[in-house]
Amino acid sequence: MVHLLIVGWLMLVPRTVPWVPAANLEPLASIRAELARGGWSAVWHLGAPVLMLAPLGVLLPLVGGRLNVSPLGSMARTVFGGAMISLTIELWQTAVPGQVPDVDAVLLNTLGVALAHLLIVPGARSRLRRRDERHRGTTPRISRVGLAPQADVFSGGRTYF
Repeated sequence: MVHLLIVGWLMLVPRTVPWVPAANLEPLASIRAELARGGWSAVWHLGAPVLMLAPLGVLLPLVGGRLNVSPLGSMARTVFGGAMISLTIELWQTAVPGQVPDVDAVLLNTLGVALAHLLIVPGARSRLRRRDERHRGTTPRISRVGLAPQADVFSGGRTYF
């Protein structure tokens, strides 16, 4: 939540500038322009939007708190959530003086979310699953009898004789 507040403040603070360019609604136009300029300027202007929402690639899967999920489903939910948050920020920018909405920022933000998810989440989940399996152990048994509790023996849950 704190990350989103900081990103929102950075992206939605009004700027006092003498001139504002038109909004970019053509996909990949500003990316091509930055790549044509080349150098560190292109790396900075393309890398900043990629890194801006990248932590959401790790934070959004943590919201559910589940370890045993489909990797493809988790990736799809995370990327969709990151894209919607980025789109929401860009739409809010239309009402902020000095801020210019850019469709390529949505693409780059979504790319950052996807890369962060791919690089960190699958490995972290497998490590946490292994740790969980080690701590889980075996089913507790009643010591004098050597049987498991009734709920584990009968699949129907609680049954009363």
